[in-house]
Amino acid sequence: MKINYLKAILNKKKCSFALFYNLDSTNYNPNMYYFSGYNGLGALIIPVKSHPFLIVPQMEYQRARKSMIKKVYSMEKKRFLESIHRTIKKKKIKIRNIAIDDSNFTLNFYKHFKKQFKKIKTKNISQDCVKLREIKAEKEVQILRKSCNYADKILQKAIKNFRKFKTESEVAAFLEFETKKLGLKLSFDPIVASGVNGSEPHHEPANVKIKKGFCVIDFGVKYKGYCSDITRTIYVGKPTKFERDIYNMLLKIQKNTINSVKNNKKCSKLYEYVVKSLGKYKDYFTHGLGHGVGTEIHEFPNLTLNSKDKIRNNMVFTVEPGVYFPKKFGIRIEDTLLFKNKPILLTRTSKDLLII
Repeated sequence: MKINYLKAILNKKKCSFALFYNLDSTNYNPNMYYFSGYNGLGALIIPVKSHPFLIVPQMEYQRARKSMIKKVYSMEKKRFLESIHRTIKKKKIKIRNIAIDDSNFTLNFYKHFKKQFKKIKTKNISQDCVKLREIKAEKEVQILRKSCNYADKILQKAIKNFRKFKTESEVAAFLEFETKKLGLKLSFDPIVASGVNGSEPHHEPANVKIKKGFCVIDFGVKYKGYCSDITRTIYVGKPTKFERDIYNMLLKIQKNTINSVKNNKKCSKLYEYVVKSLGKYKDYFTHGLGHGVGTEIHEFPNLTLNSKDKIRNNMVFTVEPGVYFPKKFGIRIEDTLLFKNKPILLTRTSKDLLII
């Protein structure tokens, strides 16, 4: 994705190549995956004047060959950086500066890196990569649509079976099981917060009985490396008029906010609109309004008070206003949407208050 755009950045920064790596078998480097479609162990080298290539362990070779990168080389056992250096010399790539992603470059790796690439300067391109990922290509949009569709179906199944669950952790386990059953991964650990627990925006589901009142369920899956994110708040028991009114107020604000999304609009203005609409309840809104979604669950744009970001075509992001009354309850309603001349909902599970 957008390798030529990255090469232009490398040229401007006077870098010979960009180096991305992954040494974690349980996770992957989002930028390395973005530019290669490969999420295994190894390194991705993107030279400014030639084709990119992967250097991977022998056991990952066949998987790497299925990626978007045509050239794949095997590394010597336990000689990761030496293999990178040897391949670069073999390909006669002259080294001036090396572009690295500071956000995924550990201090320990950097120490070994400097021993191998002596007297070579590095330039950080982490923010450049994040900005490149901000605008989605059409292929990415299609994958994100599918990711959101999966999240919708799994969440709807959980809500349909909600009466069978005894604890918050049972709901979370069901969401995870249904995700893995489809060969998918979670975007993040699900949030299931019932009753007073809902007043904590990032409550961790516990092995405790589901409490009466509002229950916030925040969930997302990863399909082909791309995340989805959706939150629905349901009600267990019989809501009071005040609780119904608060929920319907927040739902109206969320819908109006989505409808007000326009090209070139400042993200901070969307946040300000929500705060103004909440009126006397504005102090109970304690987090950002939303965030970009892609190969990571939190990307640009940022929909916060001090954000400098603006809405552009082919951005995919969330809109998730919430209110949290300490030691009482919380409500959050979140959708992932695509902006393409107008806002288009990618998550479509009903937002009407469901009473169980």
